[in-house]
Amino acid sequence: MSTGRTRGAVAVGTITGAVLGLAGCGMADDGSAADRASHFYAAVAAGDGATACADLAVDARETLAEQEGEPCPEAVLAQDLPAPSGAGTARTYGSMAQVQYRDETVFLSRFPDGWRVIAAGCPPVDGDQPHRCSVEVG
Repeated sequence: MSTGRTRGAVAVGTITGAVLGLAGCGMADDGSAADRASHFYAAVAAGDGATACADLAVDARETLAEQEGEPCPEAVLAQDLPAPSGAGTARTYGSMAQVQYRDETVFLSRFPDGWRVIAAGCPPVDGDQPHRCSVEVG
């Protein structure tokens, strides 16, 4: 079992770099990415691991289940993800998005069926430091 952010937290510098490297390419669907991030956190807060997992990209679900040694619905709830405070600010960059809350950052990627979370449980960082996330694509 995970102990929250300490076990399995890996730097997400490549995700951050990919998203920030495309700055200026924002698209009109920032709200869709923010809605997906909000939906994910609402499911976690409600203890609905199946819905939270449905909001994750397939690779993130598989990585999380493998890392924790249990099905995604149980593994995602074991991550002790914080409930973000306030409304998130979304920025989209082509097929990538970042939703920034005051105390949390979520990264998403656009798939044919819509936005999916690829990294969550990412506390804020200063400058160009990589994010360390509880849930992410492996």
